Amino acid sequence: MRLTIVGCAGSYPGPDSPASCYLVEHDGHSVVLDLGNGAFGALQRYVDVLHVDAVVLSHLHADHCLDLTSYYVWRRYRPEGPAHAIPVIGPAGTADRMARAYDLRPEPGMHGEFEFRDHVAVTEVGPFRISTARVNHPVEAYATRVEAGGRSLVFSGDTGESDALVELSRGADVALFEASLLERYDVPPNLHLTARQAAEHAIRADAGRLVLTHLVPWTSREETLAEATAAYDGDLTLATQGLVVEV
Repeated sequence: MRLTIVGCAGSYPGPDSPASCYLVEHDGHSVVLDLGNGAFGALQRYVDVLHVDAVVLSHLHADHCLDLTSYYVWRRYRPEGPAHAIPVIGPAGTADRMARAYDLRPEPGMHGEFEFRDHVAVTEVGPFRISTARVNHPVEAYATRVEAGGRSLVFSGDTGESDALVELSRGADVALFEASLLERYDVPPNLHLTARQAAEHAIRADAGRLVLTHLVPWTSREETLAEATAAYDGDLTLATQGLVVEV
């Protein structure tokens, strides 16, 4: 299983990366985790978007879902004719949220292009076993575990400190955790993880490798890395656009 970082900027696209988007591939199949603003253009560098098996949205903030509107245009209006519908797994109300974002009526909305499904505990897509858990964020938000070929990765989505994230991540080969904040900030509860908190969650979960993402462009990457490594002595990487991780 292979992970490609398509977009790792947190809260808004940065000069070096779109917002949240991650491509997971195995045995000729692929799923996309989040499709934040600016991400669909970059996604086309890494995969034939006609053949993506599913999109999983952690939550409905723009930096995690808004480029589904661009994907809708591509699937509906491409010169060869409309593409087949693919599953989009997201929080309740995803279909209506996406229709509003593109100024469509709820019906038919984007239902011809996407098969909208609510998050469930476990679902199967191609060779992937996808498990989700509700995490701590001001809106309905989910962490996602993807397993295939005996390997596993967990994407935290946006979350404050969360026991559910730790449980979902038990023994994962890769923990793809957000590190939006630093300890020196005034950190609101149940909003985002600091770099230290992300490291501590990975330690509690006994994850094999930690990749820090959702890196807000105004925050120093060097300071983020220093804060995390002070708490974590395992395999630790800061996400960058185009980074490929063999899970």
